Amino acid sequence: MRLDGRPVSSGPMPEGHTLHRLALDHRKVLAGVRIRSTSPQGRFADEAAELDGQRVDAIEAFGKHLFYRFESGANVHVHLGLYGRFRRSKQPVLPPRGAIRWRIETDDVCLDLSGPTACELLDLEQVSAVHQRLGPDLLRADARADLAWERVSSSRRSIGALLLDQSVLSGVGNVYRAEGLFVAGLHPEIRGDELERRDFTRLWKTLRQQLAKGVKDRRIVTVPPPEGRRARKGERTWVYNQRICKRCEGPVRRWELGSRTMFACDTCQRR
Repeated sequence: MRLDGRPVSSGPMPEGHTLHRLALDHRKVLAGVRIRSTSPQGRFADEAAELDGQRVDAIEAFGKHLFYRFESGANVHVHLGLYGRFRRSKQPVLPPRGAIRWRIETDDVCLDLSGPTACELLDLEQVSAVHQRLGPDLLRADARADLAWERVSSSRRSIGALLLDQSVLSGVGNVYRAEGLFVAGLHPEIRGDELERRDFTRLWKTLRQQLAKGVKDRRIVTVPPPEGRRARKGERTWVYNQRICKRCEGPVRRWELGSRTMFACDTCQRR
């Protein structure tokens, strides 16, 4: 999925930087505006009708989740999952095509949501319940490193598995897991209760910087680009989806960890 919402072939599940970029982009065109709300597919019809004509008061991201708050106090919770995407069009917009769960329109733009894992209307208590089951989101100002450290340091699971657990940290997916651990110099198989606090702090800062860069760049790029040009697709990561480590030129090992393929360099990331 492209960060501008244009459709592309399905790939890895969007990570936290994608949702924060969408929240920023959607705030620019929806915040403070009364919208036209429909559900061409019909699966969100009653909820969309309730929101029709209401003003959007706030849009925020939390991990891999989006929340749209309306003047009535109603909130729409969106989780894109693997197949969800937003398509953005200028007005006048064409008639709906495909299974569009939720169509949001203003006088200038139209946002079509299709294929989400979740698109539901929640009250504030229910929104709070979603927040409570998630770990700290490194891109939010209220992110608490001590809370994440408490959950990591009390676990016998590997740090590689813990990083994909959204109740430990929100927004980190398979790419940032591999790249964050590589840049921080940590082996994915180190157990949470074996990790030193200083190493966790380094990992926290690394992931936070990488995710923030992803929001700015609208893509994941963890390797400094070649001088004078933008990094090509195969040049953007140190070890993720690579055969050879970009630092030491040794082999990148691949194995299953946390139900996803892990990528690491056993030379640069010694246990």
